[in-house]
Amino acid sequence: MKIDKHTVASVTYALEVEGEMVEQTDKSNPLTFLVGVGMMIPGFEQQLVGKEPGEKYDITVNPEDGYGESDPQAIVDLPKDVFKVNGELQEDLLVEGNVIPLQDQNGSPLQAVVLEVGDDTVKMDFNHMLAGKTLHFTGEVVQVREATQEEISHGHVHGEGGHHH
Repeated sequence: MKIDKHTVASVTYALEVEGEMVEQTDKSNPLTFLVGVGMMIPGFEQQLVGKEPGEKYDITVNPEDGYGESDPQAIVDLPKDVFKVNGELQEDLLVEGNVIPLQDQNGSPLQAVVLEVGDDTVKMDFNHMLAGKTLHFTGEVVQVREATQEEISHGHVHGEGGHHH
């Protein structure tokens, strides 16, 4: 069976950015996802369509088909008070290059990178860490199967490699 919309694909991958390994999976722990529901970045998923188990791939994804371009408006200065926990400033977090987990006004989790620490403010970059980057994936298709109606209606994989209710 070939990868197509409403199939469940399991793939191994190695992701390199600018020649550096960012992350990888293997056959003991493949990436398993429901195709065609927006779970994966578009450029990755589109280039896997039509591939079948055992087939190796070598995919390059440009920023516009990956995590988008870096947005200068996503770089903001926050008051240092934002980083207080129980009234105490978390100085150990405020180190240039640190990735800090935060919440937006709705309580949804997000991450930002500390770019610069000033006297009263911290310059934070809320862009995805791979925004503006060309992504290079190599890997192999491990398994492809039809998605169940329940998986399609829920928008995610159930069972092995997926969500358990």
